[in-house]
Amino acid sequence: MKDFELSKSQIKVSENILDWFKLPKIQYTTLGGYAGTGKTTLLGYLSNFLHKENKKLKIAFCSYTGKATRVLNRKLRNTKSLQNTDFIGTIHRLIYRAIVDDKDNIIGWEKIPEEEFKYDLIVVDEASMVTEDIWKDLLSFGRPILAVGDHGQLPPVNSSFNLMSQPEQTLEDIYRQELNNPIIKVSEIARKYGNIPFEEFSRSVKKLNKIESDTQDTIHDIFDSFNDETMVLCGYNKTRVNLNKAIRSLHFDTPNPQVGDRVICLKNNRIMEIFNGMTGTILDISREGTEELKYYESEISLDFEDIPFWGKISIEQFNSIDLVEKNLEDINYFDFGYALTVHKAQGSQARRVVVFEERFPKMDDDTFRRWLYTAVTRAEEELYIIA
Repeated sequence: MKDFELSKSQIKVSENILDWFKLPKIQYTTLGGYAGTGKTTLLGYLSNFLHKENKKLKIAFCSYTGKATRVLNRKLRNTKSLQNTDFIGTIHRLIYRAIVDDKDNIIGWEKIPEEEFKYDLIVVDEASMVTEDIWKDLLSFGRPILAVGDHGQLPPVNSSFNLMSQPEQTLEDIYRQELNNPIIKVSEIARKYGNIPFEEFSRSVKKLNKIESDTQDTIHDIFDSFNDETMVLCGYNKTRVNLNKAIRSLHFDTPNPQVGDRVICLKNNRIMEIFNGMTGTILDISREGTEELKYYESEISLDFEDIPFWGKISIEQFNSIDLVEKNLEDINYFDFGYALTVHKAQGSQARRVVVFEERFPKMDDDTFRRWLYTAVTRAEEELYIIA
């Protein structure tokens, strides 16, 4: 394919995947690739090659989050690797459908019947985020699945299931187009050594000492100009709450959530189609409820989702370090979303990222390397590491 210039390692991996697809001994195969190794380029090549060989082939490209899906969509369209018959969207949209009552209210979700599934190959991006139950649902359709992810990132929280723990195929050589990318350079240092030096890697990629006055000025300027293209990351939930307060103090004069506030969902609610880690902006909010139960009625524009969320959200959850779940079916759990823990940011990227480097006492060296690597690879153009 003349449009794709593949490295030797990419050619070898592509041949292995094509061999698997032609005669799959097992239903799925896994591809792990570090940042800058050309995973999406390889997917584009495979898509074009397979479509050229079989004009009727239909591929479903999917990911766990809307953010990850939009990133993949943009990259595949840039290489003209999508056909009109292909699907690209969230796993949820691909394999589930709404259950409604006689008033058209959504009361649940169910997996679509196998006979309604019309795709010949499933490609799952950011596969390390996929939970075991969703993976079993994907397998149930009997189609070949290519699961793709970054095997250098953190494993899922509180789960022994991880599709990227030992990928069958790996890309580990940096793609030559990325060799001079300072973010890729920093990610390599994080992944290999877990210790990024205080250094200016470029004008917009730096590690800064938090006690220096220039660093404090830089932080203030970023917080003051915070927008949807900014991501602030840390390790501890306590730090996250304090950073949220610091950023909001420059934009709002009240501790209560307001129209325009950035928020993050902290608990899945499949009926409402909201999931842990989704971020968005408040469009409308009012305090409602009884003396026994007070809550916010809120409309939230969720990033990369077509339909806003509208429903009840917990008052107590805002600025809380822990989840204040009370087993109430119609209450949802959001918090301010200016600063996120690195675990919550998996699958997301932003043009400008600030990382407050924090290491938990119980973290071993490998876990910290993965934490740091995951953090810095959220950045697309600007990266500031504060330690």
